[in-house]
Order: sequence, then structure tokens, then C-alpha cells
Amino acid sequence: MPYTFSLDDVAFLRSPEGERAVGACEGLELTGESKLTDVATARRAVGERYAAVLETVLLRRKAHRKLDGAARWLFTEDALQQATPTAVAEYRAHRLAGRDVHDVTCSIGADLVWLARSASRCVGSDLDAVRLAMASHNCSVEAVDPLLARADALAPVTRDCVVVADPARRDVAGRRTWRPRDFMPALDELTSVYAGADLVVKTAPGIDPAAVPWAGELELISLDGQVREACLWSEGLASASRRATVLRSDGTRWTVTDTDPDDATVAEPGEWIIDPDGAVVRAGLVRHYAARHGLWQLDERIAYLSGDEPPPGVRAFRVLEFEGYSEKTLRTTLRRHQVGRVEILVRGLDIDPNLLRRRLKPHGPNEASVVLTRIGRSPMAFFCRAERVPAR
Repeated sequence: MPYTFSLDDVAFLRSPEGERAVGACEGLELTGESKLTDVATARRAVGERYAAVLETVLLRRKAHRKLDGAARWLFTEDALQQATPTAVAEYRAHRLAGRDVHDVTCSIGADLVWLARSASRCVGSDLDAVRLAMASHNCSVEAVDPLLARADALAPVTRDCVVVADPARRDVAGRRTWRPRDFMPALDELTSVYAGADLVVKTAPGIDPAAVPWAGELELISLDGQVREACLWSEGLASASRRATVLRSDGTRWTVTDTDPDDATVAEPGEWIIDPDGAVVRAGLVRHYAARHGLWQLDERIAYLSGDEPPPGVRAFRVLEFEGYSEKTLRTTLRRHQVGRVEILVRGLDIDPNLLRRRLKPHGPNEASVVLTRIGRSPMAFFCRAERVPAR
């Protein structure tokens, strides 16, 4: 079970004594095998606060790849899981630069830090006193000074601000499509309380657009190829109805919206197959993306694209040969090319890539990628070589 921090824990961890205690435990392995030894060592070095210190060391290690500055921040386990990755938080704050902003669910401050850097004035509030104390520490570490208040997101304490909210998702096993009542606070209540205000809500990628009719813009955001979230922008902040934003840790950023041309055609396979970023697919902007890069669809109902030159900065699949798909013919192709390591991508066919790979029993010194899809009603197999296209 995750450790439950108290306000006294946070006060200790923020003190010079607490910083020294954390430093004294940073070298511990903190693995399942070393747990008993590590706890004993921490007890001797730190005293009664050892559990809070060890949890802080563990959470900082987990946060390292997600949040800049994690080596000095304070977290709870749940807050870290929901925290917005730095690249996404920075991007969203950029869209709100120069505005007065109130983050009404600021938690430990992952979004608040960036909002405070770009906003004209910034307020952060949360009902959880411990998270709010951690946010105060984290903002101090990052040299920003927003106004902080303990307040219920459903009881407004500011006026004339852009309201930013990140409702917690209820733990619903197997949920892929999220409903307004699946959030805390519920989206319907949140939008009712802030009716008429400029509102930005971070939500799950599986949100049904029909369930949030107030949203002027639905934005899907991916980071390093993984769709991280949907962001809902009210009418006063929207500049498109649908947007896909693709971010990379190296600072690369691009976006496509439904205001872009969508005059992509459907045609025969070209030299390359391109699997668009998940944000593009989820936002329903495959044709817009294709039109931008001179690509075309293999089938109007399938998200795979083809072209003679792939977009810059993507991982694309050079088509070496293709044929109608059957498991037998694919097995023959892999044996002919002596393929022992095979990546299998599937769209539009009821095929489990992992199960198929085991049945194919690939063997040999080479590797390849296989794209399985359908064109019309015909299942097709594309034998490919994956290549990373340089960014321009």
C-alpha cells in the first residue's frame, strides 16, 4: 500500500533536516529483495520519519522520466500517477500565456508550475491539504509563486479567470470510453458551476465527444508516440473543433486540426506505409494529416496511409512486397527471407499479433515488419522494413 503522507511529514521533508534525511537514503536499492535491510538502515539514519523519507525517494525515482525537477519535488503515489508530464503541461500553459488562470485541481502542481510561468496571474487550489502543501514546495523549488488556496473545485473562489481542471478518473475496470460521471468532480457538475467561463479540462483519451457538448474543441495529445490525454477547450478558447497535438521529449511539436484541408484520396499502395500517430487517429484527422503530407489512404475506413515519401521525423514502413493475406503465405514469406524477429501491425482485421507470431514460429537471422490490413473486403499482408525518417 502507498504511504499516506501527513502535513507534519510534508513540513519535515521541506525542512533542511528532511532534505538531509532524504539525501541519506537516496543510495538505498529499495527493491523487494533489499526492503528489510533498507528499512532498518533508514530507521537508524532517519528515525521515526523513515517511511515518509523512503516513499519520497521511491516516488522521485518514478517521476524522473515524467516530470522535470522531480529530484527535488514532493509527491503522493496517486498524485504522481495523475500528474501531467512536463512536456504536455508546458504546451498547455503556452496556449494560455498572458491570461489570468486558476487551476482548480492543482494537486502537487505539475500543471500549476508551468501555468504560473506563462500566465499573467495564477491561482492554484485543491481540497487536499497535503497535496496543496506539496504544491507549495514544488512551486518554490521551481521559483514560481502562484497564489494557493484550499478550496473545493465546485465552489469558485476567483472571477474572470481561465479555469483549468484535471478531474480524477474513478477506477472503473476495463473502461475505455469515459462518461462525465466517471470523474471526480463529475464533468457535468464542473461545467455547470463554470458555465460561461473559459474552461479547460484535462480528461481521458476515451472521452465520448457527444458527452461533452459544451466543449468547443476536443484536443488529443500524444507524447513520444503514446496518447496521453484529451483536453477539452470551451468555445471562447477553441480555434478548431478537433485537434491532434504531437509532442516529443526532444522539443518537437506539431498539430493538425479539422480546419486543415482533408482532400486525401484512396489509391493503390505506394513505396511506404505510414501508421499515423495515435492522437491523429483518435481525433479523426487521418485524411487531414494525409493531405498535409501528400499521402493517400489504402481504404477509406482504415487509418493506414501510403505514399512515395514519408513525413519527416516518423517511423515508416518501406514496402518490400505485398500479397493477399493468409497465415500460410505469410509463413512462407518469412521463411524465404529468413526472418526470425518480426513486428506485426494490424488494423481492420481480427488478428492478435502476439498469438499470430507464436503460430508463425519465425526463425532466421533477419528482422522485418509486417502490416496486416484490409483493402475493401480483401485481407492484405505488407512485408516491410521499418525505418526512422530524419526530421527536417
